[in-house]
Amino acid sequence: MAGGLLLSGAVAALLTSALPAQSPSSGFVDPPPDKIVIKVATVNGSGCPQGTAAVAVSEDNTAFTVTYSDYLAQAGGGSDPTAFRRNCQLSLIVHVPQGFTYAIASADYRGFASLQRGASGSQRASYYFQGSPSTVSRNHPFSGPYNDNWQATDETDWAQLVYAPCGVQRNFNINTELRVNAGTQSADKVSFMTMDSTDGDISTVYHMAWKECPGKS
Repeated sequence: MAGGLLLSGAVAALLTSALPAQSPSSGFVDPPPDKIVIKVATVNGSGCPQGTAAVAVSEDNTAFTVTYSDYLAQAGGGSDPTAFRRNCQLSLIVHVPQGFTYAIASADYRGFASLQRGASGSQRASYYFQGSPSTVSRNHPFSGPYNDNWQATDETDWAQLVYAPCGVQRNFNINTELRVNAGTQSADKVSFMTMDSTDGDISTVYHMAWKECPGKS
C-alpha cells in the first residue's frame, strides 16, 4: 500500500489511557457529515508485505475496515522457524472536520485457524497515539484441536473511551500480531492462523464514536 494513499472516512483509537486531551463536550453525537480523509503514513510488518493490506471506510463514517491477503503465521511440520509470528503495524494520519474528535468503541478481528491437537495460537493488538507513553494491548488465545473461522473483539466501555486531542494532529497506530505454537503432541504437522481476505469475507473492522470539541458552534 502506497504511503500517499488517501481515503475518505474516519479512524479512531481504542485507548483506555492516552495523551492528555482537551475534554470534548459531554454526550455522543452523530458522525460528522463533512468529508474525512485518512492518509496511510506507513504499513510495515511480516504480515502485510507491500500491496497486501487495504483500508476502506464506511459511507456513514462510523467504521473502517482493513483487509489482508498475505497475513499467515504457522508452525510445525516443515514450517520456516521464523513463520510462527507475523505482525502488521499501520500508522494512519486522520483529518477530521473542525470541531470534532474521535475514539474507537470496538475492533472486530476475523480469520481462519487450523491448530493441531496440543498446538495453540493467539491474536494480539496494540493501540496508541503518536507520542503517547501509553500503549493499550488486547490478547486472544486459541487452543487446538481447532479447524474453523475465528473472531475476536476488543471493546472499551463507553465511559472509558479516551478521545484524540482536539485541534492537534496525532498519527494513530495499530499493531496487530498472530502467533502459533506447534506444541509437542503434533509438532510434525503444520498448524496455522490467518488474518486473510482471499474469500472477501475475512477482515478487521474498527467501530468509531464521535464527540464535538469545546467551542464548536
